[in-house]
Amino acid sequence: MAEIDKDKITEIGNPAKPQGAEGKEMLSRMNNDHYDVTTWALSFFSFNENDNVLDIGCGGGRTLNRMAKNITSGHLSGVDYSKTSVELSMETNKELIATGKMNIIEASVEDLPFESDAFDKIITVESFYFWPNPLENLKEVRRVLKNSGKFLLVADIYDCKELSAKQKENIKKYNLFNPSLTEFSRLMENAGFSEVTIHTKEGTTWVCAEGIK
Repeated sequence: MAEIDKDKITEIGNPAKPQGAEGKEMLSRMNNDHYDVTTWALSFFSFNENDNVLDIGCGGGRTLNRMAKNITSGHLSGVDYSKTSVELSMETNKELIATGKMNIIEASVEDLPFESDAFDKIITVESFYFWPNPLENLKEVRRVLKNSGKFLLVADIYDCKELSAKQKENIKKYNLFNPSLTEFSRLMENAGFSEVTIHTKEGTTWVCAEGIK
């Protein structure tokens, strides 16, 4: 029964663009469910205390909160095109926002509200499935990344034979964009990233596509 309720909350909450009470509940759960894959992905960042960092599709705001522990004199920004996500991220990080260390904006990856070459590091966790135009959106990410800056695209699934029946069902149900490792690499390269590395973790279906500008 609990699993049925969880699935129903996800369906009503709309993982593509979280909304309402169910969306907020789903985002709170995702803060926990995505903790381990995020921990693994963050290991590919070497933070500097003065970094300017962006989280695209910041969801419930926990990834921003975790990265903030490494940033003392820099700044963190989060964007999400879901009003519900922005509200929860702001609630999660209200103390950091109050000090001016962080800001969270309702905006889409299609048109990021930042100057070019603005960020040292950019991350997106579990949001790429829903980007409306993956190649063009990756070009927009690259635009706001500084030269030699690093972008991490993190997902807990990619197109591989190890996907479970439940994962395949969700890909179809929610119309998820789920590239193969080769396709991830090609997309990043075609978007203009000069150095691309595709990380996977043995025993999982996790992927972290890393691009350097």
